[in-house]
Amino acid sequence: MPRMKGRPTGGQVGAAVLVALASYSLAQALPSGGLSAAGTQRSTTGRIVPTPSPGSGLPTVGPGITLAQSGRIIPPGRPAVHVPILMYHYIRVNPEPHDRLGFNLSVTPADFSAQMNWLAGHGFQPIDMRDLRDYLLGKRPLPAKPVVITLDDGYRDLYTTAYPILKEHRFKAVAYIVTGFVDGPGTVTRQQVIEMDANRIEIGSHSVSHPDLTKLAPEELRRQLQDSKVGLEAMLKHPVLDFCYPAGVVNPTVLQATQVAGYETATTTAAGTQHSASDRFLWARVRVGGGESLEQFAASLGPEEPSELEAVSGQPRVLEPTPAVPQQANRRLTLSRRAPTQVALQGTLSP
Repeated sequence: MPRMKGRPTGGQVGAAVLVALASYSLAQALPSGGLSAAGTQRSTTGRIVPTPSPGSGLPTVGPGITLAQSGRIIPPGRPAVHVPILMYHYIRVNPEPHDRLGFNLSVTPADFSAQMNWLAGHGFQPIDMRDLRDYLLGKRPLPAKPVVITLDDGYRDLYTTAYPILKEHRFKAVAYIVTGFVDGPGTVTRQQVIEMDANRIEIGSHSVSHPDLTKLAPEELRRQLQDSKVGLEAMLKHPVLDFCYPAGVVNPTVLQATQVAGYETATTTAAGTQHSASDRFLWARVRVGGGESLEQFAASLGPEEPSELEAVSGQPRVLEPTPAVPQQANRRLTLSRRAPTQVALQGTLSP
């Protein structure tokens, strides 16, 4: 199975503190469009609740996100929310036991299935980038306990292993595809990408060939960003608005080029669960590296965003006390002089 160039080592993952670049240029006006979501959600008991027909009496958060009776929501209007964005790569048993990097990028099918079962059993509501973006732009609420499941690179096991497990739970997810590797050995095919896109897997761009974007000449940087977007849009027949930086590496030039290319969000490999509209080109994620216990997996999800009871059949919303969530420490983020792809961080990141 092919390996991507430029994969981060353990030390390089630390450099993914690039969420610090949120202080750079994102005070400017950013694109505000978003795509509607589609699908269903689970009830508070963990059962899947199909999208109701008109007049069913069940309140609707947004297209495809439907709340069961006594459901809870995260109401719009909060400038930032805690939503874990899980980061996966391979869903496989690592074929090379001594390959430590491969091990850290691999989650076994059994572990992935157990993690998805745990999310379902504990009431988590998988959403995609469109849902999170629309919430932060004030367009609609989120369901309680939202989580985003992302899978990078487009390896074949995305389709053969992860996708069936996600379908079993009727979970949404986001697959970041390297367009130049589609139909290659060990990667997904064009038809598989189209099928997943039609079945609750949002397709995002991960560049044409997975290079270090910070080392490219301007024209090649533009090609990696725009050609991957245009190629996926031609394949899927709809806009592709979400990007993932290869290996999480980004600098101000890459960030600006990503905006110019027409994307509306971009994710990094920085660790964190709090997101806002102003830093949506530097969203942090939660790395699922393989070998974690379920207790460790649960702890990695961070604090739960407080939710409220939603009205049913037009009755007024009832506010309930929610547990206090640790506040993010005040911090000042500046570009580092040490290296173009690193940042100096002053303050403390939230859990």
